[in-house]
Amino acid sequence: MTKNEPTRVGKGVGFLSGIYEHVGSSDKLRYTPLLHVSLHYLPFSSLNLAAWDNCVAAAQPELPYAYAWWLRIVAGRWDAVVELGPAGEYRSVLPLPYKRRPWGRELFQPAFTQQLGLLTTSTSQYKDVAEYLLLISSRYTKGYQQLNVDNSLFSTNSAYKTRQRVTYHLSLAPDFPTLLQAYDSSSQRRLRQNLARPVPLVVQEATTLEPFITLFKQTKGEAASLSARHYARLRRLVAAAQQRGQALLYEVRTPAPDAELLAAALFIRERNTLIYLFAAASPRGRQLSAPTLLLSHVIAQHAGTPNLILDFEGSVIPSIARFFANFGAQPVPYTTFTLTLRPWYLQWMR
Repeated sequence: MTKNEPTRVGKGVGFLSGIYEHVGSSDKLRYTPLLHVSLHYLPFSSLNLAAWDNCVAAAQPELPYAYAWWLRIVAGRWDAVVELGPAGEYRSVLPLPYKRRPWGRELFQPAFTQQLGLLTTSTSQYKDVAEYLLLISSRYTKGYQQLNVDNSLFSTNSAYKTRQRVTYHLSLAPDFPTLLQAYDSSSQRRLRQNLARPVPLVVQEATTLEPFITLFKQTKGEAASLSARHYARLRRLVAAAQQRGQALLYEVRTPAPDAELLAAALFIRERNTLIYLFAAASPRGRQLSAPTLLLSHVIAQHAGTPNLILDFEGSVIPSIARFFANFGAQPVPYTTFTLTLRPWYLQWMR
């Protein structure tokens, strides 16, 4: 019979695969290791963050959320399942942000972090996220995680409940006239109406985040359930991304002298991915189609870039999903999983 037998590796846990065989005619069993599987559960204190970032930078999919600097801001600390190479390099990583609760450790999806999940490199030998999850189910009492578009998980483990969500992707490789033809007729009409105004609204780069945050609080604050702590993290995220040349802030204002802020959006660039991370619009801005003008401006700026994908981050709200589809974006599914709480008599398992 086969068995997965845990073996200690530093402070983490790995697995040896092998077989048990009867010794002669006796009832004794002999265990013979067959293959060393280089998957290790590592607590945060044992993670090599330089090796971590090297892996994320070479991995697919291209997720800014998985870098150590991003996770430090939105989660503070995280454990992980890591595939180690022979020189100690990280070949793949599965970040596991968690919170300590009275009932144990609970996985959570940090704010401003649409997807995490398993990231693999070209040297990875283990690309099935289910193999990685085998090492974690006994360590968390409950939790929720959003995997990424490259991960497939069809759970047969009763502890995991999976669901599908959708993001929207738009290839920016074609030139802008080609992309514009894929807009729906209402979006094209709104663009023409703006150009027909005596003084059209203009999209410009924003110089500061604070008016954007104020607009968001005024229009979406309560519904978004974001606290002062979340806004502080957003400020830190933007500052860190700006230092790395990855943050793009845009806004739409009425003409001077009023210069009323109508809409704003934050984009994050990670290699060949441009992520529509955070946005807000005033009621008047929506009436004047400011969000459409802003997104079309960004699409025009980046059109004709080989391999570049605009990730709208999707939405479970049908009207927002339709808005993204109006630009010709296509739905791309990804999986979420919920780890269910174990009964009280199994709470000793960690």
